[in-house]
Amino acid sequence: MDKMKARVLKSVGNLEYCDYPLPTLKPYEVLFRVKACGICGSDIPRIFVNGTYHFPTIPGHEFSGEVAAVADDKYKDLVGMRATVFPLIPCMKCENCNDGKYEMCRSYDYLGSRSDGGFAEYVRVPVWNLVPIPDNLSFEAAAVTEPCAVALHALRRAQIEIGDTVVIYGPGTIGMLLAQWARAWGAKVLLVGTDVNNWDFVESFGFFDYCNSSHEDPIQWVKDKTNGVGADIAVEAVGVPVTACNCLESVAGGGKVLFVGNPHGDFTFPQNTYWQILRKQLTIFGTWNSSYKDTHKSDWNIVVDAMASGKIDAEKLITHKFDLATMDKGLEIMRDNTEFFAKIMVVNK
Repeated sequence: MDKMKARVLKSVGNLEYCDYPLPTLKPYEVLFRVKACGICGSDIPRIFVNGTYHFPTIPGHEFSGEVAAVADDKYKDLVGMRATVFPLIPCMKCENCNDGKYEMCRSYDYLGSRSDGGFAEYVRVPVWNLVPIPDNLSFEAAAVTEPCAVALHALRRAQIEIGDTVVIYGPGTIGMLLAQWARAWGAKVLLVGTDVNNWDFVESFGFFDYCNSSHEDPIQWVKDKTNGVGADIAVEAVGVPVTACNCLESVAGGGKVLFVGNPHGDFTFPQNTYWQILRKQLTIFGTWNSSYKDTHKSDWNIVVDAMASGKIDAEKLITHKFDLATMDKGLEIMRDNTEFFAKIMVVNK
């Protein structure tokens, strides 16, 4: 076998379903059989607007599956191992890598944008990037490990504490994962969204304190929910200026604001909103990707354990499933927002 089925981005907007050469392995890599791959919100501009770093490229960075073959016999015991994959491949040479902060590597490779990713039957993966998963965790759920680790990493950055009140602006996939993590931490969770959000879906996760900001002032709502004090942590998970401003306005004095959402353009703060940072002596956290190390405290290992134990429900986030041949429909749903979706999954039999 020297060919596989894949979705190959040959130019902006041209994601072709075709036969593609099977990856050639280096000694430290495995041939990974992809069983499930989530479509990330970042995949939409990558496919339809900006392109990848070169053409052709196979997108897809949220995937799970099993080791099909190895290049070096010393890894032969890995064949058949069920795993998910940390998609960032660090250089292991820069100062951040030397400090174990691989997510901030200055010269990284990345499966699904800089190198071929998971919208395929197979992908080559460095052994170092494999994260084993237990038998009781489905491949579909395991493919949500990457966004789940992003959410966990964000809250760890903000140093969340038991008893905190956390308001999350944007109950999408990342927002709902943030909410589940905050609740697991013992925090009170408040959610703010708009008419585009499915509030029945939010309630199905057991969250009932939410504000539809299309019809209600979210800043006043948060204050009403916190006896006029404001939230301990306000999370921006949308990537637009209005929610960033709302976070600064609705957080308590001495509180924390956590920026998670990828920006959809330039941000400008009104002067009075900027004053909130100064006069309330706020702490602002940025977050990027997730931490990954060969320890039990790695974001990725914590996520796998939490999903396997039922602490985090990733399976329920999956609202649509397609295969490689039919995934255009899923991309169109996300691009055009034609119907409600949370996580759209591409599944290989």
